[in-house]
Amino acid sequence: QVQLVESGGGLVQPGGSLGLSCAASGFTFSTNTMYWYRQAPGKEREFVASITSAGGSTNYADSVKGRFTISRDNAKSTVYLQMNSLKPEDTAVHYCRTWVGRQRWGQGTQVTVSS
Repeated sequence: QVQLVESGGGLVQPGGSLGLSCAASGFTFSTNTMYWYRQAPGKEREFVASITSAGGSTNYADSVKGRFTISRDNAKSTVYLQMNSLKPEDTAVHYCRTWVGRQRWGQGTQVTVSS
């Protein structure tokens, strides 16, 4: 079955960096556009970044542009999110998403930015 498993979250100080991974299985990863979303407490889930199947095109939310980088390794069926210059407002559960017949989500990984 389709599985998306995020990892790499944690606690980091403002201005710090963190790298997230999302390991995918159960579908042909190399043909799917992959997405990162996040949900802060009391807020709706929001788009963070996306990357097309071959990695040729990326897209970012304005709030993370210039600070976050999405990438993928199709040989490892993994999508990454490198987060730099983190701010307290980046605190959220971060989710990996794709479409296989319907929307598919991972379980999420918590990112907390605090001093």
